Amino acid sequence: MNKKAVWLVPLWLLAGCAGAGYGDYTAGDLRGINHTPNVINFVKVNGYGGPNISAYGDGGGYCCVLLPRKWIPGMEALVEWEVDPKTASPFPGYTDREKFDKWATEVRASFRRHSVVVPVPEYGEKRCGMTVHFLPCNQVKVTTVCMGYGTPDYPIKEPRNLPEPENCPVAQQ
Repeated sequence: MNKKAVWLVPLWLLAGCAGAGYGDYTAGDLRGINHTPNVINFVKVNGYGGPNISAYGDGGGYCCVLLPRKWIPGMEALVEWEVDPKTASPFPGYTDREKFDKWATEVRASFRRHSVVVPVPEYGEKRCGMTVHFLPCNQVKVTTVCMGYGTPDYPIKEPRNLPEPENCPVAQQ
């Protein structure tokens, strides 16, 4: 990963929710849309948390992400997330504590964490926080537009229910 990009990420995108404006930054909600069959346990953008998201679902309205009032060329965001691939044994119930504890440990061990630095598309005066789209093969796209997913001018066109391909392309760097 480009050292310059890693350094710039925390400088331009900070989190917080105490007010509508912070000098050269404005606050907005952090939202996510999951295009995959896996549950996303948590989302972070530059270290600040957002929603958990069901399979093929969405989550959001979580405070906050701060965006510069003016878009900066080359702007990027560090997106981190954890996926529950549902590969653990079936739930054993609560009656046998030893079996439950073993199962809970197995579930936690099955979670997979991912991270990627993604470009933030150019925006103008109007922006509405950030929406993170989780696509198959651990691909991620972000947008700051105010219109809703699925509307004609929404910039991310991938359908909600995308199957995971047998072979994924080389991971984003």
